[in-house]
Amino acid sequence: MLIIPYCNQLKQINVKITGIHTEPVITDRSFTDIASYFADSPGTVVLLSGGDLDSARYHILAARPWLTFTGRGHDMILSTKEKTIRFNADPFKTLGMILNEFHLNIPDIPPPISAGLFGYLSYDLKDHLEKLPRTSIDDLSLPHICLFAPSFIIVHDKKTDSTRLSVPERISGGKSYLSEELAFLKKILASDPPAREGFAGNADGFKSNFTKPEYRDAIKQIKKYIASGHVYQVNMSQRFEMDFQGDSFSLFKTLYNANPASFFAYINAGSHQIVSTSPERFIRQTGKKVETRPIKGTRPRGKSSEEDKKLGLELKESKKDDAELSMIVDLLRNDLGKVCEAGSVRVSQHKMLELYQNVYHLVSIVEGTLDTKYNSVDFIAATFPGGSITGCPKIRSMEIIDELEPNRRHIYTGSIGYISFHETMDLSIAIRTATIYDERIIFSVGGGIVFDSDPDDEFEETMHKGRTLIEVFRGKEKNTGFNKNYVWINGSLLPLEDACIPVSDLGFQYGYGFFETIRVVNGKAKYIREHIARFHKTWKHLFSGYIPDLTWDDIINQVIVRNNLEKKTAAVKIIATKGDKTSPPFNHKLVVMARPYVHRLEAVQSQGLNLAGYPMRRQTPLADHKTLNYLYYVLAGEWAKTLGADEALIFNPDGSVSETNTANILLINDKTVILPLSPYVLPGVMEKVVCKILTKWGYSIIKKPVFIDDLFSVDNVIITNSLMGAVPVLAINKKRLPPPLNLWKKVNGLVL
Repeated sequence: MLIIPYCNQLKQINVKITGIHTEPVITDRSFTDIASYFADSPGTVVLLSGGDLDSARYHILAARPWLTFTGRGHDMILSTKEKTIRFNADPFKTLGMILNEFHLNIPDIPPPISAGLFGYLSYDLKDHLEKLPRTSIDDLSLPHICLFAPSFIIVHDKKTDSTRLSVPERISGGKSYLSEELAFLKKILASDPPAREGFAGNADGFKSNFTKPEYRDAIKQIKKYIASGHVYQVNMSQRFEMDFQGDSFSLFKTLYNANPASFFAYINAGSHQIVSTSPERFIRQTGKKVETRPIKGTRPRGKSSEEDKKLGLELKESKKDDAELSMIVDLLRNDLGKVCEAGSVRVSQHKMLELYQNVYHLVSIVEGTLDTKYNSVDFIAATFPGGSITGCPKIRSMEIIDELEPNRRHIYTGSIGYISFHETMDLSIAIRTATIYDERIIFSVGGGIVFDSDPDDEFEETMHKGRTLIEVFRGKEKNTGFNKNYVWINGSLLPLEDACIPVSDLGFQYGYGFFETIRVVNGKAKYIREHIARFHKTWKHLFSGYIPDLTWDDIINQVIVRNNLEKKTAAVKIIATKGDKTSPPFNHKLVVMARPYVHRLEAVQSQGLNLAGYPMRRQTPLADHKTLNYLYYVLAGEWAKTLGADEALIFNPDGSVSETNTANILLINDKTVILPLSPYVLPGVMEKVVCKILTKWGYSIIKKPVFIDDLFSVDNVIITNSLMGAVPVLAINKKRLPPPLNLWKKVNGLVL
C-alpha cells in the first residue's frame, strides 16, 4: 500500500474519462434479475424505485468499480485494481477532489447519471462538519464514507419503460477499457441468473440496545431539554440486531417485493452489505436545481378501509405533526439558503400525505437554485445530516443524540445514492436500513420527539417503522442453524450476551481473579480433579472466605449440554472474580463457559509448533497462578504471530527459559526429562500428567535452569497444556530443532 501526503493523489491513479458510451439494453429479464448477476461482487450498488410517486422513476445498477473510495476519520483510501493509496485528509475535501478530477463537460448526457460515484455517507461524517462530543460507542468500526466509481451503469426508466447502458470511456496507462467492459457485460448477461439461497435469523429474533423503560427514560430526558430551551425537537432511535444467515440480496428482493418504496438500495461493500428500504429523499441535484424532501409525521395503516382513512385524516389534520414538519422545513430552508441563490429557496409543496404498506407519512418539498460559486459537495456539507432525522436546532440535537444513544449510528440516518461527474445527484435518507456484517443484521428506527410526545406512543412508532424488517424473518427462524452460546454464572445458565460482571468488580478493574481451562471430550471432562485442586489452591492464595462447595462435573455437564457440545471436543473455562467486598458476605463471580475446540496442530496444519523468543522478560509471583491478569501472555502470543510463529517463548529475568505463552516446556534427552526451573511459573496439569506417564516408561525427571541454546542440544522439545496435550516444537526463532520423535504421539494416545 502506497502512503503519500494529501496532494496529487489522483495523479497516482492515472485514469482519464474521455466520454460516455451509451446503448439500449434489450432483454426480457427483470431488473432485479439483471442486478443479481453482480450482487455478490464488492462494489455493486442497486437502486430501485418502488411505487408510483414522482420520486420513484428510475431503477439503477452500478457495478464493476474501477475506483473505490473509503474513509474513516481522516484516514482516506483510494483503490484500483493496480494500486491502493492511503493518505490523511478530510473526507468531504477528498470527495470534492475526486469529483473535480473526473468532472465531465459533455453535452446531452442521459439522465439521471451516466458516470460518477455510488455508495453511502454515514451519519458519523457529521463530526467533520461540526465540533461535536463523541460519547457513544462505535462498535462496528466500518468506513464513514464508502463510494464506488462503476465501470458501467444500467438505468431503467419506468416512465418510458426503457433500459439503457452507460459505460464511462476511461483511459489508463494509454489503454482504453471500453471494449473489455462491453465484452464482459455481454458474456454475463448471456448466461442464466445465479441461483440465490434464502436468508434467516435466529429464533430469539431482534434485540434492542434499549429496554422499553430505558427508551422511555431517554424520551423523558429529551422533553426536559425541550422544556429547558435547549431544543425544539430531537430524533431519538433504538438499534436492533440479530444473527443473520444466508443471502443479503435475497433479503433485499424479498423486502422490495413485499413493500416497495421510493429509495430501495443494496450496497455490497465487501466486508458488509447495506439493505435500505427508505421512503425519504435527502437531497437531489439536477444542474443547478436542488431540492430536499423531509418526512415528518407517521401513522400506522389501518386494519380496515374505514380505520385506514381515519388514520390518514388524523395525520393530515394533526397540529403536532404539522408543527413538527414545519419546524424541519424551516431548518432545511435555512440549510439550502447557505448555498443557493438569494431568493431562490421556496417550499413548493407542504404536508403531502404519502401512503406506504405499513405507514402514512407527511412530506414537504423544499427547492432552490445552487449558487454558481458552490458545487455538489458544498450542497451536501450545507445540509448533512438531514434535519428531519436530527432535530432542531441541528447541532444541539446531534449532541443530545450522542449523549442518549449508546451506539454510533453509522449508516442509519446517513445517506445512500449517487453523485455524478456531471452535476446530478440523488441521495436518500438511510432510514429503514439494515447492515449485514459479521453474520449479524443491524438496523435502527426512531422518531422525532417534541414537548408533547408521549413516551409509550413514541416507542410504539419505532416498532411500526421497523415492522417490515422484523416481520420478513418470521417463519424463517428454525432454518438458521444458529446455536446461542450459554454460560453458567453464579448458579444460573444465561445467554452469553446477558451474562454480566459489574464494573466495580476488582476482577474487571484489575484482573483480580483466576481461571482454569479444561478439555472436555464427548461430555467427559479430562483431569477434572487436578484442575479443581489447582483452582482451590489459587482460591486459598488469592481470596478470603470458604472455597465454593460445588459439583463442578455437573456444572460443566450443564454448560456442555446447553451448548450442544455433548458429542464434540470442547474447551471449558472456569473463571473466578474477586468482586468488590473485603468482608463477608463476599460477591465473587463464578463463571463457566464452553466453546468447540480444534486441536492446535489441526488448526495450523502442521506436525509441530514454531516458537519465537519474546524479548520482554517476565518475573511476577502471579505467574504461579492462572490469574485474570493475563495480558502479558496475550500480547506475547500476538507478537509471536506477527513473526509467523505459533507461540511465544517466555524468559525469566536472568535469560533462562520459563514456558510459552500457553504451555509448559519439557526437554527430552535420552531417557531424561528436563523441566525449566523458574522462580515463578504455573504448575501445569498436563505437564504433571505427562511426566507421570514418562516416569512409568523409565524416564527420570529433573528440574534445572534452561537457556535457549539448551533447547537445540537435546533430542526433542515438547510443550504441553490441557487442551492440546503434548506437541513437539519444530523451530525457535526460525532455527530448526532436531526432527521430533514419535514420543509425543504415544503420550497423546493416552492423555487426549
